[in-house]
Amino acid sequence: MAETPKPTRRRSPRGTQSRRVTTPARKAAAPRTPARSEAGARPVYLVDGARTPFLRARGKPGPFTPVDLAVQCGRPLLARQPFAAEDVDLVILGCVNVIADEMNPARVAALRLGMGEAMRAFTVQINCGSGMQSIDTGFRLIEGGEADLILAGGAEALSHAPLVLSNTAASWFGRMATAKSAWERAAAVGAFRPGMAKPVVGLERGLTDPLTDLGMGQTAEIIGHAFGITREAADSYALESHQRLARAQGEGFLKGEVIASVTREGRLHYHDDGVRPDSSMEKLAKLTPVFEKPYGRVTPGNSSQITDGASWVVLASEDAVKKHKLKPIARIVDSEWAALDPSVMGLGPTLCCTALTERRGLKRADIDLWELNEAFAAQVLACLAAWEDDEYCRDVLGLQEPYGAIPRDRLNVDGGAISLGHPVGTSGNRIVLHLANAMRRLGLKRGIATECIGGGQGGAMLLEVV
Repeated sequence: MAETPKPTRRRSPRGTQSRRVTTPARKAAAPRTPARSEAGARPVYLVDGARTPFLRARGKPGPFTPVDLAVQCGRPLLARQPFAAEDVDLVILGCVNVIADEMNPARVAALRLGMGEAMRAFTVQINCGSGMQSIDTGFRLIEGGEADLILAGGAEALSHAPLVLSNTAASWFGRMATAKSAWERAAAVGAFRPGMAKPVVGLERGLTDPLTDLGMGQTAEIIGHAFGITREAADSYALESHQRLARAQGEGFLKGEVIASVTREGRLHYHDDGVRPDSSMEKLAKLTPVFEKPYGRVTPGNSSQITDGASWVVLASEDAVKKHKLKPIARIVDSEWAALDPSVMGLGPTLCCTALTERRGLKRADIDLWELNEAFAAQVLACLAAWEDDEYCRDVLGLQEPYGAIPRDRLNVDGGAISLGHPVGTSGNRIVLHLANAMRRLGLKRGIATECIGGGQGGAMLLEVV
């Protein structure tokens, strides 16, 4: 059995001394919310959805802001509905890197989508879970009778993440701005140092946990080390992700889900552009580890890509389905959120998925299809290994026996964030939408979409095909 992280331990792949942490893993995995089958709870349906192509960040701001992306897929999605845009009760949008010109992007997007001045809209932020949180919030509002139609989405343009001045530089600019005499201004100019002109990369800091000071890739190294995930296994998983996405694109599996985006210059983007169908184990093996040189397992080739993209889903009550003659894709059955030590945040899916299925009286084998966001290949593989590990399942998940193996042919069947990218505020929305579409295509009934969340959390959503 691989050495596993305990609820009160952190293990470092560098062999450094472990330290005490306060991960309430057993508590996090226990049921905390009532089952959704309670009397009075209304069924909630996912009736349609669409997303933009995910576009790789290429060293400069991309052609679309977060709101641009939301509008690009939102307009065609709303245009194909039998109801008017004004009939929607609420707009909820997940977005992490909100840019200064688009404060509350949900409201800006709603107005640009022509949904009317009276349309209420708000933005949610829970790092990688933001796009799923928008669905969950809408789900709960409809279930409780507070709304009938909700547009829930996620939008992120990581290429537009800001460059931030250091505190020293900000203080210098403040000194210059408040100088009242020529002497004070001259003294301030004399205090300038060239290093003040070097900005801090906002995205890099955003992907670093502020408490542990670990980058997200470093947390993947920790759990990959704990569960014995090899570099070769991580590369093999990454290769498979690219092959699956290339096949999905070639076979037309994403038709209707991915809507082309057009730039102001008239350039058409019609598919996810990060896929590398010509990738190979030999090419991946040549890449240098990013975080733990020279022996680490996390490389640019087996990590999620930095991308821009947006996704929306339309949620409806049974009354709205009947009123507007809608055709549901799937029913949202339940959801679960969990929290754990940020240094092992990648194991979040094991907590929330286990709690969700336990509360519903389901076994692992009862789930026909899985979408587990591919933050890092090592992170996905560590979750799969944890579910098969006796000690982890007993001591952390509170199970009498291992949760069991998830068949690889039922996991991320059309690729994932390693091949198509991880626009942070969007991915949780995309995996729910794609899970529903993939289950219908494959003739399957029940599925779970899940993700790890930076900062030490996890989210999961249970769907059933209607």
